[in-house]
Amino acid sequence: MLGKTTEYAIRSLVYIYIQNLKGERPGFKEIARNIDSPEGFTGKVLQIVTRAGLVSSMKGRGGGFFFDNSEKSLSLLEVINVTEGQEFFHKCGFGLKSCDAQNPCPMHDEYVAVRQSFYSLVNRLTIQSLASKVSQNKAVLKRLEITESSID
Repeated sequence: MLGKTTEYAIRSLVYIYIQNLKGERPGFKEIARNIDSPEGFTGKVLQIVTRAGLVSSMKGRGGGFFFDNSEKSLSLLEVINVTEGQEFFHKCGFGLKSCDAQNPCPMHDEYVAVRQSFYSLVNRLTIQSLASKVSQNKAVLKRLEITESSID
């Protein structure tokens, strides 16, 4: 449902927030390594969210990415609006260019409910709430390595 840019943006922002709480400002290579993301793509994603003002960056010694105001909540909806655009929540789930109640796609009625529920979820969840889950070891930012012993 979400594009890779959005997925990496959310994971990057969560990682940055956690590191900022520790008094650190991570660089893009560190962020990429810790969220299991390609470095070059992560750098481009971070440029997008920095230009949009979701996070700040500083070059040089002591530089890296940081939140100007760690007290202000950042909803996932705000991130999605930056990376996907406002039209994300109006797209057809079937992939048609135009789909509405008067000209519905085969999935229209069911997809409207899913889309509304997802909108509500991302409006409620914040980078800070996700970071809290990760900090409490209730969630992860990086894919777990699957080994034969973990399958047994």
